[in-house]
Amino acid sequence: MGYPRTNRISEEIKKLVSHLIMNELKDPRLSPLTSVVAVEVTRDLRYANIFISVYGSQEEKENSLKALQNAGGFIRKEIGKSLKLRYTPEPLFKMDQSIEQGMYINDLISKVNKRDAANDREHDA
Repeated sequence: MGYPRTNRISEEIKKLVSHLIMNELKDPRLSPLTSVVAVEVTRDLRYANIFISVYGSQEEKENSLKALQNAGGFIRKEIGKSLKLRYTPEPLFKMDQSIEQGMYINDLISKVNKRDAANDREHDA
């Protein structure tokens, strides 16, 4: 369970970074289908783990992650301007795999359901 203050700060950073990605960052490596999934701020407020999701190929994902890491100083500066904290958290970007994992699990469930339906038809016949 997180602390209420760090949860509020995490949500504010999530909103801010999402806005920056959509409107401020002009890096051509950054995919237009990049979204911030979650932000976890450490208890000491020194680091912000920013989980991103990119819809596209593996190359687009890697390029978007590199572009965000290169823009880390700008993003940290903007976080510092918006949030009045003693320490401005250092943004650490990480790729979120939960959407891909969910799609993979959904595909597995679909395959099992199709196989079960085929087996049921064989037994009924």
